[in-house]
Amino acid sequence: MESAKQLFIGKGNVPVFLNLKYANRHGLIAGATGTGKTVTLQILAEGFSQRGVPVFMADVKGDLAGISQPGVTKDFLEKRAADIGLDDYRYQASPVVLWDLFGKQGHPLRTTVAEVGSLLLAQLLDLNDTQEGVLQVAFKIAADQEMLLLDLKDLRSLLSYISEQASELSASYGNMSKSSIGAIQRRLLVLEEQGGGHLFGEPALDLHEFIRMSADGRGHINLLAADKLMLQPKLYATFLLWLLTQLFKELPEVGDAAQPKLVFFFDEAHLLFDDAPKALLDRVEQVVRLIRSKGVGIYFVTQSPSDVPNDVLGQLGNRVQHALRAFTPRDQKAVRVAAQTFRANPAFDTSQVISELGIGEALVSTLDEKGIPTVVERTLIRPPASRLGTITAKERADILANSFCAGRYDVLLDRESAHEQLQARAAQMKVDREKEAELESVARKTTPGRGRKQQGIVETMVKSMARSFGRKMARGLIRSLFGR
Repeated sequence: MESAKQLFIGKGNVPVFLNLKYANRHGLIAGATGTGKTVTLQILAEGFSQRGVPVFMADVKGDLAGISQPGVTKDFLEKRAADIGLDDYRYQASPVVLWDLFGKQGHPLRTTVAEVGSLLLAQLLDLNDTQEGVLQVAFKIAADQEMLLLDLKDLRSLLSYISEQASELSASYGNMSKSSIGAIQRRLLVLEEQGGGHLFGEPALDLHEFIRMSADGRGHINLLAADKLMLQPKLYATFLLWLLTQLFKELPEVGDAAQPKLVFFFDEAHLLFDDAPKALLDRVEQVVRLIRSKGVGIYFVTQSPSDVPNDVLGQLGNRVQHALRAFTPRDQKAVRVAAQTFRANPAFDTSQVISELGIGEALVSTLDEKGIPTVVERTLIRPPASRLGTITAKERADILANSFCAGRYDVLLDRESAHEQLQARAAQMKVDREKEAELESVARKTTPGRGRKQQGIVETMVKSMARSFGRKMARGLIRSLFGR
């Protein structure tokens, strides 16, 4: 049914496809909880992988890992395949690489403090403008003094050094109050206690791991275990935005390719935009606008299109809208907004249908062969080829053991960086102070006594000379008076 240039999504009045040529024009998958977004994620990831396109996505609820196992025959899956004319439907596992920021359910995933940068780190720590300015200065000082910022202890040591040397450093870098430094230190401690320190360190992730192929030419599906990570939504959003930013920096330009080099699914996308400062929103918009030239497609997954800022929403060419429930005025507004994002189909009222969609149904509009949005179609989503649901502990262990990344990131490295450099500097300063104190002590024991003795001798000589000179002057005066 589908060609090498298309992914079959499902069928309404007509079959609905996603053109691979325009898959890097980004997309949106929206809908209320329980309406079928996870299955849509699963069938798109399977389709991209089958066409040799690697995928990255977060397993927010732990129920996407089943994509690594072949599906199990179920009547409702077989019926759906028959209803949409999917004659070649068969069960098949996809090649999966498991990742975990905490290193428990997948390969450890790390980067360095320097790579994350002050802007994203300030957002992660929820710093105010003054504290963010101090953090930026700290990064500048580290760069000027050639100190590596790899993990959180490097940053803590740097901040302590700045606090101790604030009077000297302020002449070159401006005032940095100890209260602001202390506030940053406290936020770092909280982050570390919550497990956020696992993100920072070495060996750092090589992003090219995400664009590998399996032996049979399928793209790997990189699955991030995010069920525990979602308990820290700022850490989740910051990490994924860092990942997008680094992909934009490191990947070469590819122009108009026949298909993407990587497709990135950003689940719970509203977490990226909630309470984000303008500087951060500007960065997101820039990355979304420009990263498609690197061959990367970004698909935001959220409950409503209104969760995504208009400047970003306007760049999302491929859209899948599952059901929204309009129980409140706010819900009704969200339905109207969602309907307005589609090219209208004269066969039905889009606003009305959004509230009527069943589980596994969606309104779909993609870019056609000329890059123009198609009219929206009410679509039955195709059934997945892989398992619906999670995997067992043994299956997870087998995937990790057989992964091409096995053992590559398991052992944490701790090479010399800012913490060790500042420790060495402090130790040398201590030795210098001890030597100086020793010299001063020796000087006090010897020089002062000798000096008093020498001073006494000089004083005696001066007094003697003064007395001798005085006597001579007196005798000369007497002679002049009495003529002697």
